[in-house]
Amino acid sequence: MEISWEQSVTYSINTIYLLFSAYLVFVMQLGFAMLCAGSVRAKNAMNIMLTNVVDAVVGSISYYLFGFAFAFGDSSNPFIGTNFFALKDIPNSSYDYSFFLYQWAFAIAVAGITSGSIAERTQFSAYLVFSFFLSGFVYPIVVHWVWSSGGWLSASSSNPLFASGAIDFAGSGVVHLVGAVAGLWGSFIEGPRVGRFDAFGKVMPMRGHNATLVVLGTFLLWFGWFGFNPGSFDKILVAYPSTTDQGNWTAIGRTAVTTTLAGSTAGIVTLFGRRLLVGHWDALDVCNGLLGGFVAITSGCSVVEPWAAIVCGFFAAWVLIGLNFLAVKLNFDDPLEAAQLHGGCGAWGLIFTGLFAKEEFVIQAYDSGESGVVRPHGLFMGGGWGLLGCQVIEVLVIVSWVTVTMGPLFFALHRLRILRISVEEEIAGLDISSHGGYAYNTHQEDNQPRFNADYMSMQDQS
Repeated sequence: MEISWEQSVTYSINTIYLLFSAYLVFVMQLGFAMLCAGSVRAKNAMNIMLTNVVDAVVGSISYYLFGFAFAFGDSSNPFIGTNFFALKDIPNSSYDYSFFLYQWAFAIAVAGITSGSIAERTQFSAYLVFSFFLSGFVYPIVVHWVWSSGGWLSASSSNPLFASGAIDFAGSGVVHLVGAVAGLWGSFIEGPRVGRFDAFGKVMPMRGHNATLVVLGTFLLWFGWFGFNPGSFDKILVAYPSTTDQGNWTAIGRTAVTTTLAGSTAGIVTLFGRRLLVGHWDALDVCNGLLGGFVAITSGCSVVEPWAAIVCGFFAAWVLIGLNFLAVKLNFDDPLEAAQLHGGCGAWGLIFTGLFAKEEFVIQAYDSGESGVVRPHGLFMGGGWGLLGCQVIEVLVIVSWVTVTMGPLFFALHRLRILRISVEEEIAGLDISSHGGYAYNTHQEDNQPRFNADYMSMQDQS
């Protein structure tokens, strides 16, 4: 069927918008890389940078071959897609290449979250295995449940759970909680880094080596989040029939505002909260607090008022602070606080959406503002328990699914002795023991070997 000139223009603008959003989300990979590099010790900087590259390239192949098909194939199956492998039959009336690229940018972000949890002590081959499996199978199944039109938890389903379905607009659960739970199991099975806790279980300082990179990475992630959240509308030229001057462009602007307010509030609360608790102003804590606010608002960014986003960010900060204290008490070692940040704040974001989602905005996000539609919405907004029930179920099924898939994978890698590096290699640093030399020409530990040949020579002498 031939399309009109007006339809062609609309389609072109929507495609450009989605592609631009995909590019913004991909910039987040650079943000992750800078954040990770600055958060580890200098002797592991090259390793963590390389793992971020590997997460992207391995995840790209995995998602192309299998992931997209499992996520968006066969809408008649509520649990898993069964077509579109290697993009067969793409483009079609439902999906095109720009949609694939946007979803791919999300998929490779998940493995980056997990990598942060197991940094500074993991064999490089283990990254290849878990990144392929997580991006190509574990994550796409959750996507199908929540974002595919036929998913059993989807708010876009023709017969949604509890007449509502779960609202996870840009992925507090689908992306962040999935990556966090995987990282939680990886870090738990590996155990803490050498020297992180003393013989009595007391935590020992092990700060990242470069605050500048952490702050740079945080701002790059903030920039990318404007593609992550507002971009999840997919289309910008969609007018709402119940108004004369509003459409997706209005909701996209509001989504950018709620994203900014939630992150900023969490950053401020973390700044003063940590000042009261530890006695000094800490830039690294503020950066993680800021990111925690972004993670939390990602679920309900399109369906809440700006004032509610401030509430979201306030509690997200305290969730992160509380979980970090709990992690220390349990001798749990996550160099980037990824499990606490993405897991705790992601779970809170899902619950928050079930409490504060506004019906008008839910209809705009999921029914293009159609008149006469009734939708379950936030409990505190008079919407009943249906949506909140779906949000709680999403948290529980994601934790369960990732546990039964990634937990055994990490345990198998551990038993095969291909998960954790040796104590000697860890003390020397992964850069020198695995990657041919340090990331920097000069290194603060001048008594350590500077090149891989020096390291191997020392090993032979010992």
